[in-house]
Amino acid sequence: MKIILHLFIFLLIGCNASSQKKETSELDGEYNIQDVLIETRDGAKVSVIIVRKNEITEPKPVILQSTIYVRDKGGDLNTLKESANKGYIGVIAYTRGKRLSPNEIWPYENDGNDTYDVIDWISKQKWCDGRIGMFGGSYNGFTQWASTKKLHPALKTIVPYVANRPGMGLPMENNVFINPNYEWAFYVGNNKTLDTIAGNDRQRSRDMQNKWWENGIAYKKLDSIDERPNKWFQRWISHPSFDDYWQSMAPYKEDFSQIDIPVLSIDGYYNDSQNSGLYYLREHYKYNPQAEHYLIIGPYGHFGAQKGGFPEVNGYKVDADALINTNEITYQWFDYIFKNGKKPEKLKDKINYQVMGANEWRSASSITEMSNKSLKLYLTKEKVEDINLLSPEKPVEKNFHFQEVDFSNREIWNNDYYPDPIIRDYRDMGNGFNFISKPLEESIIVNGSFIGQLKVSINKKDFDFGVTLYEVMPNGEYFSLSYIIGRASYADDITKRKLLEPNKIETIRFSNTHLVSKKLSKGSRLLVYINVNKNPFSELNYGTGKKVAEENIKDAKEPLKIKWYNDSFVEIPIWKD
Repeated sequence: MKIILHLFIFLLIGCNASSQKKETSELDGEYNIQDVLIETRDGAKVSVIIVRKNEITEPKPVILQSTIYVRDKGGDLNTLKESANKGYIGVIAYTRGKRLSPNEIWPYENDGNDTYDVIDWISKQKWCDGRIGMFGGSYNGFTQWASTKKLHPALKTIVPYVANRPGMGLPMENNVFINPNYEWAFYVGNNKTLDTIAGNDRQRSRDMQNKWWENGIAYKKLDSIDERPNKWFQRWISHPSFDDYWQSMAPYKEDFSQIDIPVLSIDGYYNDSQNSGLYYLREHYKYNPQAEHYLIIGPYGHFGAQKGGFPEVNGYKVDADALINTNEITYQWFDYIFKNGKKPEKLKDKINYQVMGANEWRSASSITEMSNKSLKLYLTKEKVEDINLLSPEKPVEKNFHFQEVDFSNREIWNNDYYPDPIIRDYRDMGNGFNFISKPLEESIIVNGSFIGQLKVSINKKDFDFGVTLYEVMPNGEYFSLSYIIGRASYADDITKRKLLEPNKIETIRFSNTHLVSKKLSKGSRLLVYINVNKNPFSELNYGTGKKVAEENIKDAKEPLKIKWYNDSFVEIPIWKD
């Protein structure tokens, strides 16, 4: 069974902050470059670089980046100079503990308050006209949202790309811990800059992952296999619910109601952390319906969205129309906010999306308005050829598909869901169940995030599930559209675990699937693949009801026995012209 999971790097209160006494300033040709340590409300120090054009004498708007990635020898200075060249003051602030900061490094935990304090300090400098904008991707997208948990009056706009939401995209997705952030913690946490040796040692991480899988020890003991303590990982896995620890890092629920500044978000259909970035957008509109929040989204991965896309993503050659210039759009936006410039041309409405396969962009007033119809399809027992039928008719007689999963068997993996390659010439028939629709009688666009509910009964107290949506094209190839992995015990509430009752029919609702827009031609079919999530790329939920990170192979005495009932369904949003 083939499973490919990218090890991507993510990603993803008032104060009187003051600058540290030591401050350096130098002239670099046409630029004035300052190094400053800013003291935060609790006495920590944040390292900041400021770049201004020498000839500028009047105050200017400030473009701020807040990041954990220290590339001050080239990349960071270049982006700051670009801001200065475009008529702004460029500032970059590094996460507490990074670069010149003497403090301990704890990703995510202090960025909200520290960035607020940096903004407060900047707003009081003579070279700042009192207006600040922020931009950046992944972790830098997170810090922008973190700084809005309590909005500073000087912050006038943010432009987050593929923004991470700690506890929701990484290090766990729908309460399932996944592995990429394990090595990332060393990459950003081992020194004042970036530990490229530890962070890029993929073979060491793979070896550790495979040993854990083969040995069957508890997930929380990963670092004992590695023989290298990982304090960040240990702190994260001690919070398996989306509890106060995660909630405190960025806006949560009513916090969004006071975010009244314009926002431009950029994301990708194949961005691994898409559910993080779109969480912010959905919650912003939920708690502030009048929010001026725009989205640009297309066939981009995590890094592609930050650059404007690549001609090819996971083997799929994107439409020529899909490629944009993220950086150019960002500064058009800043000119629109700060200089009364034109709004970026791409922003026809609040939601602006590229339709894969149609080579066109479309717009809608909301994610809901992307679709004008939905297909509700049941996971039946009826066969079409050698596959179960995905039918619009609810089955009259209740029935089920039976699956048995032996967690002690490490020769078999379950849930081949990851969209790499996006187009494949096979479907996974090793385990789990496939359901296929009848051929489409006309072309449609799958537009949005599919939802659904699984009716199941199991002999244990919990399990992790996967649901993947494909287009089966007329030529027989499979186009990966969207997916979800999740933990059944958190299906109703990610903040509170509710164990399943063994051998009782339970309803597992899901909605946090990846948003996509793809034109399906006449004759295409939809295929839904369901399975129990069991593979080396994430925690292994044995179903005992104990903390999953503490379970081990001794808890695999009895295989999981699951009945997937035929009144389970998916609901797929579509647009029909």
